[in-house]
Amino acid sequence: MSKALIVGINNYPNNQLNCCINDATALASIIDTNGDGSPNFDVKTALNVQKKGELLGLIKKLFEGTTDTALFYFSGHGYINELGGYIVTPDFTENDWGISMDDILKIANSSKIRNKIIILDCCYSGAIGKPSIESGYECTISEGVSILTSSLDYETSKEINGHGVFTNLLLEGLKGGAANINGKITPSSIYAYIDQALGEWDQRPIFKTNVKEFNSIREIEPQVPISIIRNLTKYFKTPQEEFKLDPSFEYTNAIDIEHKVIEPYADEKNVAIFKELQKLASVGLVVPVDEDHMYFAAMNSKSCKLTALGYHYWRLVDKKQI
Repeated sequence: MSKALIVGINNYPNNQLNCCINDATALASIIDTNGDGSPNFDVKTALNVQKKGELLGLIKKLFEGTTDTALFYFSGHGYINELGGYIVTPDFTENDWGISMDDILKIANSSKIRNKIIILDCCYSGAIGKPSIESGYECTISEGVSILTSSLDYETSKEINGHGVFTNLLLEGLKGGAANINGKITPSSIYAYIDQALGEWDQRPIFKTNVKEFNSIREIEPQVPISIIRNLTKYFKTPQEEFKLDPSFEYTNAIDIEHKVIEPYADEKNVAIFKELQKLASVGLVVPVDEDHMYFAAMNSKSCKLTALGYHYWRLVDKKQI
């Protein structure tokens, strides 16, 4: 079982925020289960936690043990000075702004948990894991650590429509916007999703990682069932091979449907195969040859073939990796 600590703080003295509780609550409600309702993260929320010591204790507790994945998310104020970045707690003072981002990284680095994910939606969050040339500080991101931040180390993070700009995109990505064809959502796919949505004039997200492979942090129902994707090697014996079509693959080409029909008429077995090929085409794994649409490829007795992406998934099926 994976575990997550989700922190949102609105209540700061003389500097209230409006969206952080919304951010934390919405994220917790999404990542606790996968798209099919199966358990995902065991989530602990800490809303408007007031004391630096209390929050630091929760962070240490999160990264204890040997569970598969630990995820830390923070939405609140951030601060930066010549010593580095901080996530701010409401009991801050001029010389003690909160928890050092470097300390959070050190705790994650030393954890025995296999996958450690840190997500910060606060101003100057890009300071985490950034070496300081002036101080001679050397940054290390240990194996298994991934970091997502809402902004660069010199940027503020904005709010819009009841959520942080960054977290709003994070939530949409976790709902499925960042899913691959298999329905898996990883830290890298979330970053790619957010990065593409934010322009060069917007706040810029940061992604830092040191992993051998990306594990999914949430899964949804794939656009095409895995059982159909596994049929790629059944229909295409080699990646270069074309699959020959004819009118018998098109279900509307039947004498009981008001439609111009062409022999050979719709065949139940071929129709079932063609529906799967059409689903594979809908996600860019297969394309018709010398026709614009799969329908015309069938009716005109043409063929279809794998795309470059289709070849990639063909290899995964062939190696029994999916």
